[in-house]
Amino acid sequence: MVFKCQEDSFLQEFKTKVVLCEKSKGGYNVVFEDTVLFPEGGGQPCDHGQVGDQVVKSVIRKGPQAVHFIESNAETAPFTAGDEVLQRVDWVRRFDHMTQHSGQHLITAIFDRELNDVTPEQLDTVEKICNQLIADCTPVRVKVYEADDPALKSNVTRATRGLPDDVAGPLRVVTIENVESNMCCGTHVRNLGQLQAIKLLGVDKAKNKCLVHFLVGGRVLRKLTECYSREVQLNSLLNGGPASHIDLVKKLQSTVRSTQRITKKLSNELATVEAERLNQLQEPPKYFVQHRCDGPDSDFINIFLRTAKLPECFVFLSNGETDNTGKGQIVLQGKPEDIAELGPKICTILEGKGNGKGTRFNAKVNKLKNLPLCEKLVSDHFSFVGNGVNVKK
Repeated sequence: MVFKCQEDSFLQEFKTKVVLCEKSKGGYNVVFEDTVLFPEGGGQPCDHGQVGDQVVKSVIRKGPQAVHFIESNAETAPFTAGDEVLQRVDWVRRFDHMTQHSGQHLITAIFDRELNDVTPEQLDTVEKICNQLIADCTPVRVKVYEADDPALKSNVTRATRGLPDDVAGPLRVVTIENVESNMCCGTHVRNLGQLQAIKLLGVDKAKNKCLVHFLVGGRVLRKLTECYSREVQLNSLLNGGPASHIDLVKKLQSTVRSTQRITKKLSNELATVEAERLNQLQEPPKYFVQHRCDGPDSDFINIFLRTAKLPECFVFLSNGETDNTGKGQIVLQGKPEDIAELGPKICTILEGKGNGKGTRFNAKVNKLKNLPLCEKLVSDHFSFVGNGVNVKK
């Protein structure tokens, strides 16, 4: 069956009658005598729209029928067989999908005609040819054939490869004048001028095929608006115009890398100093707690633990942000009995996942803002709050 939306892709409203309305999971499946709402197929998404006061956001084809899904928790069906209803298509969505679909036909045809390989230069050639055909308002015609029509077997049309098994009745052939003819169930523009413009973004090469990323019509303009808005923001952030953005970003990256190297060196030196300071205490503390915000690449914890020579001291080190994210890591080192007692409890309080055996416990945690609760747990465990060292960095 050729639906009304396929007879006239620019028709936005249509009166028809209900054939079937039956309960389905989460709503009702409705079939009409005909439909202006395109059912998903041929690489084109389905239309959205309304039937009366009911919203339709899913239309699929089952054999010769288009099944419209209406989401509803009501026990009473929204329609009964024989009801006359007004269908209205979401035109913004339809026109967008229609232009992308016609654009895909055009791009595929020019690729087939012009390219032996895909290079940036050839992509540029295809894009120029497509946009010239758009500027020329090249006609697009849709013709319906019976399945046994000899014209379907001529060189004018492509073979029926990929045609669904449940397709019955007339077949539509879409022709872009002097470019190609191709069987298709989708909606199409009347001439290529309605595509406005095509922009090829790039190609992903896979085995035996190329995936071309492109934009057509309104999507080109929206992308341009998005890029320009980002450009204006970068002008302000980088204190320079578009022509200098790349050089300014490279300079910024170089500065960041240099700063990171210096920060890492200072953090490593500080870890050594902190550990040696503890080593020199005449009376080592029962526990030592320290939190750092050096980031996930910091070596502070490992260097500290390698340098510290305090086998009797319980060490509780954490690294990460204590803001709303609260993600980070913790390392506990101490006597096996203290590790076994405190490790799982601290991990639970900080909503982490970790493991430990013997004198070491490691974990990734998600709620570092609960560190004060863990510090109290440690101090209570060792009985005297003052008999330990608690340092926050």
